[in-house]
Amino acid sequence: MLQVSALLLVRDRRVLMVRARGRDVLYLPGGKVEPGESAVQAAVREAHEETGLTLTAADLDEFAVVTEPAHGQAPGTIVRMTLFLARAPGALDAAQPVASAEVDEIEWVTADDADRCPPAGVETLRLLVRAGLLDDPSGPVPPG
Repeated sequence: MLQVSALLLVRDRRVLMVRARGRDVLYLPGGKVEPGESAVQAAVREAHEETGLTLTAADLDEFAVVTEPAHGQAPGTIVRMTLFLARAPGALDAAQPVASAEVDEIEWVTADDADRCPPAGVETLRLLVRAGLLDDPSGPVPPG
């Protein structure tokens, strides 16, 4: 099982996602939890590495844990992704994420972009819609 942490930065009912170098799908900014690192520390570190955003653990609230098949890994590999929602107080509202050397681009996406996401991203979008943070232009969220 892969243990990863990811940032949820929501603005104007869209969530920030990145497309990693050489990949064809959108991911949340995030990555593997390193030895000796907490899940929230990994989210802070990865968000900075991938988007240049400077966050602290105090800027984030644990939102959910998503467990899904890992995209681009050996069959049967599962990813356990802890999601941290940015509270976006003050300066964070104005912070402009940028694509780093690790990612080709950043995008602000809606639930309509689920077809461009791996399974964990699709589940995350569904949870964000259910929480009322994203709009789902295709209709109500089915019970899950």
